[in-house]
Amino acid sequence: MAAEQTENKAAHVIHEKEEIGKVIISDEVFSLIAGLAAMEVEGVNSMAGNITRELVAKLAMKNLAKGVKVEVQDESVTVYMSLNIDFGYNIPQVSAKVQERVKASVENMTGFHVETVNIKIAGVIVNRDRA
Repeated sequence: MAAEQTENKAAHVIHEKEEIGKVIISDEVFSLIAGLAAMEVEGVNSMAGNITRELVAKLAMKNLAKGVKVEVQDESVTVYMSLNIDFGYNIPQVSAKVQERVKASVENMTGFHVETVNIKIAGVIVNRDRA
């Protein structure tokens, strides 16, 4: 599976068939899948440097890819994420759930193997409504 440049972005060929064509997944798609998967985990408030859950519905889903960096080599993916966690949640437990969810989502949707999911906790968000 070769990497290509498509519109100045790295893309990775996952299937090539002479008579039909090829399927290409851009790095941005890997990031979006990882960001969406992380946001599904209870205790994750937002991607660091990103929008909160309330704004996700109002803005483009593309913004979920912010705070996520992926490195793709051959058929292997490494994910780096920065997260804001809600106050009161166990950070190691939430992080482990995010790692599992991101790994499963990326592998199931792309067929690429996820080597590692590295998480940086950028902040803890205190919801004043809960206090």
